[in-house]
Amino acid sequence: MSTQAGGSSKLPEPGSPGMGWLDASGEFADIVLSTRVRLARNVQGHPFGPRAMESDRTAVLNQLRGVLPRVPTLSHAEVSELGPLPPRARRLLLERRLASRELVGEKGRTPDRGMALVLSPDRPVSVMVNEEDHLRLQTLFSGLRVHEAWQILDSLDEELGRELPYAFHPEFGFLTSCPTNVGTGLRASVLLHLPALVLTKEINKVLQGLTQVGLTFRGLYGEGSEVVGNFFQLSNQTTLGKSEEDLVDHLDRIVRQVIEYETRARQVLLRDAAAVTEDKIWRAYGLLRFARSLSFEELMNLLSGVRLGASLKLLPGLRVYPLNKIMIFTQPAHLEEAAGRELSPSEGDAHRAAYVRRILASEGIVAPDEDGPDDLSSPEASG
Repeated sequence: MSTQAGGSSKLPEPGSPGMGWLDASGEFADIVLSTRVRLARNVQGHPFGPRAMESDRTAVLNQLRGVLPRVPTLSHAEVSELGPLPPRARRLLLERRLASRELVGEKGRTPDRGMALVLSPDRPVSVMVNEEDHLRLQTLFSGLRVHEAWQILDSLDEELGRELPYAFHPEFGFLTSCPTNVGTGLRASVLLHLPALVLTKEINKVLQGLTQVGLTFRGLYGEGSEVVGNFFQLSNQTTLGKSEEDLVDHLDRIVRQVIEYETRARQVLLRDAAAVTEDKIWRAYGLLRFARSLSFEELMNLLSGVRLGASLKLLPGLRVYPLNKIMIFTQPAHLEEAAGRELSPSEGDAHRAAYVRRILASEGIVAPDEDGPDDLSSPEASG
């Protein structure tokens, strides 16, 4: 990652390290953008949380570097310290959802020494080092793949646990900086696109129901981020008192229920408001296809309609994968990386619109010809 930060215009494809979650290959990929599982771990013998000093963080990173060759899943991983990276390179990691706001440095703050990202070149796993905890093990998959994500992360956890002495209490489980993560230290989340529940005004009832069964929701970038484009990130709230398997099973079961609610809401739209729904979808597509300037928020709102249209087969031939690419590669740091320079807000909006036009044009979507009373090409209109 650090070697690509200077200004290359070549952006990564799904096969690139850490980007496989974009490929729309998982179950329910038209509704579920991604599945993420994280484990919070701390290393014995080092203060963690607010008590950790720069020397403590550096010691943890050095200790991790020393054991990586003996960890099969990460034996070929690249370790990138965040502090020395240029700001744009750090923002790219955030926009690709490989690093958190805390790790890359919020509001222009340079990350402290010892803060790093360990990224596997060939597996969907990474480790954030010295974020809130010493280690945040994580995996990110396309579509709904909670159990698969957990199995891979569990294997990595065992490999690292054989080499590093984790901070563990026989009664409370794994010890973490935040009390809400004590126990398993597991946080599993699924990013869902729920436009039909929003349009049918059922979303609030569904979200309220989630809190009653131990789940919570956040925006596109997790905690503290706003919901844009009708994307909701659902995750477990508790980590103490249940096994990892129980937490994973529970999340998978509830998410499948939410997907069923969304699917039913889409059927309602097609049954009760087919013309309005189709018009909304094609209007959104038309604006994206021909706009010359787009803010990211405007893009996400329009893209929500287009993604719904692709799922409902109302935009024939449009694939989910290009829509996933649009979401990521039209963010500010990615636009600047492609341009090779900083962009003003207005320049960014123009570059964003140009990128979207290029991607959608390559998909070759053509509106179906329809005869109607206002069709100027019909015999009635021309006569």
